[in-house]
Amino acid sequence: MVINQLTNALKFVPAGGSVILTLRQDRDRAELRVIDTGPGIPAEELPRIFDRFFRSRAARAGGTAQAAGSGGGSGIGLAAELATAHGGTITSDSTPGHGTTFTTRLPAVDR
Repeated sequence: MVINQLTNALKFVPAGGSVILTLRQDRDRAELRVIDTGPGIPAEELPRIFDRFFRSRAARAGGTAQAAGSGGGSGIGLAAELATAHGGTITSDSTPGHGTTFTTRLPAVDR
């Protein structure tokens, strides 16, 4: 899940941008956030981003120069399926022109 989310974030962050990864425990849940300063996701595409293999217009166009030639991918839908399979959730918050945050919450394991 982490690699899938980071790969997707890095595809769209322009040179000089950033991707921030945080992990914390919130009561009985582990919370992973992937925050990027990419172009954001248009509101009309947000309802579909967790569909497996969905690719936004930006992804179909090649994303940033860093993503050019990177080919297809599983999209963020794979991470959503894995989170659900492990009793968790994944949500997104995005503002076009200002980036996207994906928050994954999974049951925490006491050790």
